[in-house]
Amino acid sequence: MTHFWQASLEPSPTSSAWQILRSGRWLTADRARAYSLILLVFYAIATIGWIALSNGMIDRNGKPIGTDFASFYAAGSLALDGHAAAIYDMAAHYARERQIFGATIPYYGWLYPPIFLLVAVPLALLPYSAALIVWQGASFALYLSVVATILAKPRRENGAITKLWLPVAAAFPAAFINLGHGQNGFLTAGLLGAALLSLPQRPLLSGILFGLLAYKPQFGLLIPIALLVAGQWRAITAATLTVVVLMAITTLAFGTDIWWAFAASTGTARKLLLEQGDVGFEKLQSAFAAIRMWGGSVPLAYWVQGAASFAAIGGVAWAWRTSDNRDIKAALLMIATLLASPHALDYDLTILGPAIAFLVAANWPNGFRSFDISLLAAAWITPLFARGIAGLTGIPLGLIAIVALYALTMRHAISDRAAATGIAQA
Repeated sequence: MTHFWQASLEPSPTSSAWQILRSGRWLTADRARAYSLILLVFYAIATIGWIALSNGMIDRNGKPIGTDFASFYAAGSLALDGHAAAIYDMAAHYARERQIFGATIPYYGWLYPPIFLLVAVPLALLPYSAALIVWQGASFALYLSVVATILAKPRRENGAITKLWLPVAAAFPAAFINLGHGQNGFLTAGLLGAALLSLPQRPLLSGILFGLLAYKPQFGLLIPIALLVAGQWRAITAATLTVVVLMAITTLAFGTDIWWAFAASTGTARKLLLEQGDVGFEKLQSAFAAIRMWGGSVPLAYWVQGAASFAAIGGVAWAWRTSDNRDIKAALLMIATLLASPHALDYDLTILGPAIAFLVAANWPNGFRSFDISLLAAAWITPLFARGIAGLTGIPLGLIAIVALYALTMRHAISDRAAATGIAQA
């Protein structure tokens, strides 16, 4: 076991590459901080340069700055004008996008349940640039605060972690991808992480936070299973009531027709964006997308995705029923949530940020096992290359990272359970 922040554990010149990877000694605190700061500088230069070379809010590729956020903003604008149900009419939605951003921009679809208008409409009251800054700034702050809270104990006990956590969390490549797309990865990661942090002591608050995640229904498969097997009835009740209240508010604000429009749009969205890959299979980080990217049929992709989802369900149900390690269970649920969904994009890998933080917190007291540090580092950097490598080679790096983290976390859960059973028997 080793703590990778201890510079005294620098590998000896005689260590083999395999031994170095196994121990994780190559990743000292100074190196982790330096790598993160280098990436942050790169992000800043890329962002400033891209904006400077843009024509107003339209970049050199003819896309709005914030790309996908254009969809949110246009949807909120339509709802403010009394045409909320039109957000599920691609022609009407695209017409509003073109009205705001110009006739030549590509279409950015709206795939969310109506409750996400409760976020989009207030943002649409602001000018586009201000709305984008508020949206990304507020959700990024939530993401960082959750990571900081997860690592509260390690930060108190080790000065290196105090200096290290912020640049590592901010430089996480999935965070940069999410910023570039104006997407909701920060909000998803923040709400899920905060819900898991709150669960032990504040189950009602946790349930409310879980309920707020209903705008991402593709990530809702495992949460009820985890809460059910753990007997978290107060959280389940609070989550259910939160979803009901959100639906009621949405209906009162935008009418009942919007729900029928949403239901009618789901089949088209599934066929175009998932099965046919209009969004780009290289952008999707799921078993389903990997099979389709390799030329597999839609039925085969569903079968393989079903197997991945079944494995995720089984692991989460077992760990949440038997494990006493809250951090391991939280990390496992976050990682398995990505594994179980056929529709997880590279910006959704932001969820891995708090998951990695939970794994660090779980292993802090006793140290890390073989290959833990190297696997965590590989998973951390993977989002930077996942889309490009998949597009060029067909290798689904994002999916590989998710599976590797799932296996790592299950290894810890099984090992901890075996140790606890052995102690109890002794």
